[in-house]
Parts: sequence; structure tokens; C-alpha cells
Amino acid sequence: MKNIASENIKFIVSILLSALMGYAIGIYGNLPWWSFVVTNFIISIAMNQKPGKSFLSGALGIGLLWLVLALVIDTQNNHILSIKVANILPLKGSYIALIIITSVVGFLLGGLSSLTGSFVRKS
Repeated sequence: MKNIASENIKFIVSILLSALMGYAIGIYGNLPWWSFVVTNFIISIAMNQKPGKSFLSGALGIGLLWLVLALVIDTQNNHILSIKVANILPLKGSYIALIIITSVVGFLLGGLSSLTGSFVRKS
């Protein structure tokens, strides 16, 4: 019973660390946009989790972070920029589709970097 509780706590801490470090490296670091991949990789190596849980924790941390940031930025400028970008892309001006695609990309990148870290730890 105690092992299940510690696994759940590790999972939640890993999600929070991924989101916090991804936000911090994006705001305070003078680094490329993909630098959160390195932080997720390191977090996944440090937190000993099964590969599936590692993927899900990294994916949720970054995917939800990008979703929230995209929604906040989009509502602050009344969807002007996202509608223009959605018109350039084949999205027919749908800013909601653009936000969903943004969060899915973050979800996949965060999850794959955490999964890679988990596999590196296992080997």
C-alpha cells in the first residue's frame, strides 16, 4: 500500500516539476524554445518511474503548461494573432484548433523526452 502511494506522489511531483522547469527555462533562460526537453530528460532520469508513467508525467506537465500559456496569451490579445496564424495554416481561421495543436505538440515533445530519460535510466 505504501509503495502505491509513493508511486502516485512521484508521478504528481514529476508532472509539477516538468511544468515548473519548462516554464522557468522558457521565461528565465536565454535558451532555444526546445530546452524544456533537456529538463524533462533530467527529471525523468532523477525520478525512477516506469516508462509509461514517465511518458505520461512529462507529457501532462508540458502539454498542460503549453495549453494554459496559449490560452492566456490568446485571450490577452482577443484572438487576433492566433486567428491570423490559423489562416496561414490550413485551419480555416480556427484559433481553438491552433491552441489544441499547440498543446498536442507540447504533450508529445514532453512525453517523448521523459520516455527517453526513463529508457536511459533503465539501461
